[in-house]
Amino acid sequence: MSIFDQIASNQHEQLVFCHDPVSGLRAIIGIHDTTLGPALGGTRMRVYKSEQAAITDVLRLSRGMTYKSAVTGLNLGGGKAVIIGDPRQDKCEALFRSYGRFVESLNGRYTTAEDMGTGVADMEWVRMETDHVVGISAQLGGSDDPSPVTAMGTYEGMKAAARRKYGSESLQGKTIAVQGVGHVGYYLVQHLAREGARILISDVNEEAIATCVKEFGVEVVGLDDIYDAEMDIYAPCAIGATINDDTIDRLKCSIVAGSANNVLLDEDRHGMRLVERGILYCPDYVINAGGLINVANELEGYNQKRALSQAAAIHDTIRDILELASEKGIPPFRAANEIAERRIRRMGQVKSTFLGPRERKYRGIC
Repeated sequence: MSIFDQIASNQHEQLVFCHDPVSGLRAIIGIHDTTLGPALGGTRMRVYKSEQAAITDVLRLSRGMTYKSAVTGLNLGGGKAVIIGDPRQDKCEALFRSYGRFVESLNGRYTTAEDMGTGVADMEWVRMETDHVVGISAQLGGSDDPSPVTAMGTYEGMKAAARRKYGSESLQGKTIAVQGVGHVGYYLVQHLAREGARILISDVNEEAIATCVKEFGVEVVGLDDIYDAEMDIYAPCAIGATINDDTIDRLKCSIVAGSANNVLLDEDRHGMRLVERGILYCPDYVINAGGLINVANELEGYNQKRALSQAAAIHDTIRDILELASEKGIPPFRAANEIAERRIRRMGQVKSTFLGPRERKYRGIC
């Protein structure tokens, strides 16, 4: 399939390839839909098996950001970027400043932020070349690490799912397997430990595991063994596509609710398989929207109390999605998509009314 066919099949507006031989920058920016407002989404840095794998990733991720903004009630579009490279070896000031100039060239159509493989320091390099960046340090008026807010939304969404599945929001005594205890996973474990859940964890990072064991008394399982563990809730909080042909029938849980992006390798096929198995799935782009909410707040002047309050409202969003899914007899991921698409469609109709030559887009976050 050609690149243009891939763009058309995902209904993207724009795919931007960024190259700087001096710094070694090889990046791709995907802008999916800007009906609701300018695109906002993080920049991921990782080693890809191929350039096609990087294109596939940025197309999937940017589309997810459109739906995430829409279903969460933000006036933002969907975008995402990937930098092809090893975040442990290839980072330098020149690379991120070069990338920042490419972001600036889009004239506000896309605002970037940190994501997997990038952090606050990297975004501050980007900020040297463009104002269209969020996720910077508090000293510069930003929000610092978005993980606590992302974890709050994930936790609240998990409780909404528990009410639907078990008749009670309480997670006390529930066995919850958290896959990945980095930034978001750590804070999620903190919430779960306070509530008295039994927590299983797995991670490639031995130091992160040791921290959680010491602070929360969690149980450790192997990287692959987590799919076979007896649990009530599976919380993927690391890489995506962990629910696939090799793992889906091994899961021994009744709820899937985690902060990772693109948990389902194939949304339709694996989403339907979860329904067939009686496993309640919280759409990942909804339950992990706290990160977007957090950085979007920087556009209005950051206030963590407001961001945490908005992230806690993910509880009600998940509740509404699960209710719609039940009423219409459709899987939750389709119910979430329906709510998001309805908002995009309606706001597109609203914006079709021309206001005159001085018309400007409202860029508010909610």
